[in-house]
Amino acid sequence: MADETITQSRLRNLATAAAYGSAGVTALGMLATGVVIGQALIARRAFPIAEHPPPRCDGRYGFEHPGTPVRLAVLGDSSAAGYGVDAPRKTLGALLAAGLAEQLKRPVDLHCVAVVGAQSRHLAPQIERLIDDDPPDLAVILIGGNDVTHRTNVPDAVRALGDAVRALRVMDADVVVGTCPDMGAIAPIQPPLKWLAHRWSRQLAALQTVAVVEAGGRTVSLGDLLGPSFAADPERMFAWDRFHPSADGYAAAAAVLLPSMVSALAEPAGPRPAEPDGAGVRNLYAAAAKAAEQTGTEVAPATVAGRERGPNGRWAHLRRRAWRSVGRPTDPAHVP
Repeated sequence: MADETITQSRLRNLATAAAYGSAGVTALGMLATGVVIGQALIARRAFPIAEHPPPRCDGRYGFEHPGTPVRLAVLGDSSAAGYGVDAPRKTLGALLAAGLAEQLKRPVDLHCVAVVGAQSRHLAPQIERLIDDDPPDLAVILIGGNDVTHRTNVPDAVRALGDAVRALRVMDADVVVGTCPDMGAIAPIQPPLKWLAHRWSRQLAALQTVAVVEAGGRTVSLGDLLGPSFAADPERMFAWDRFHPSADGYAAAAAVLLPSMVSALAEPAGPRPAEPDGAGVRNLYAAAAKAAEQTGTEVAPATVAGRERGPNGRWAHLRRRAWRSVGRPTDPAHVP
């Protein structure tokens, strides 16, 4: 319990510390800062520039199943948009929609409004695009990588994500957020910037979790999803630009996200009651810190003895699940 209290205190102050940085005003600090800035400029030039839009994956999946279609919206950045593959069926959105249809045995209508290069502050315009359509039953958000590489003000980024989740919850949509991946795993980034990027990514992921759960959504940590497995087989897991995931890379992400998507639709609305033994339930700040360290960990609102909050804040439930694989969809039957 003492460790959890320390974690809670650290996370409460993390946004302020991240916003202002921690380099000392000394000659050594200035030199280190200069090295990091120089490496950031080199890495930024190494990041590929999008030469064309990703494949449009909007449409109906699982149309062979009966029943009313589930409306799925995908928001976020280039990973959410499926940049790096050459066909709609290979995008993350297609994999999520087809996997959801197979699990629910219902058709799924996918609307992907994600934009290459998007930061958290760009989620609001994406939600505006959904307002003119039927509101989604489920929204999936992948965001945060560009906030790290652009050193976006952390409190602003976290606030924008929380506002987006609340706006989607007002539309009565369940929300699953894939938190910031480990940007330190990207090849163009070298030490010491690599270590800082790793730290920034983990901090942002933890704060994203707090904001999302407070707003009524649930998160899945993507963490080092782009780390060991991608490093072991980069030719297969990365796209041609060696920066975005390939079709196999997106399949790995889908296998982590889909269990939480199915649960979000299948479980009753609202916080999930804790088991009698309290297994998997912690205060939200401790849960967020734990999830940031373990890829594939879901954090969702919980209640203990009928209460949403305890002495150290909101209760949260941790579950770690991932499927071994996901099916390969065909291109969607496009909906006008």
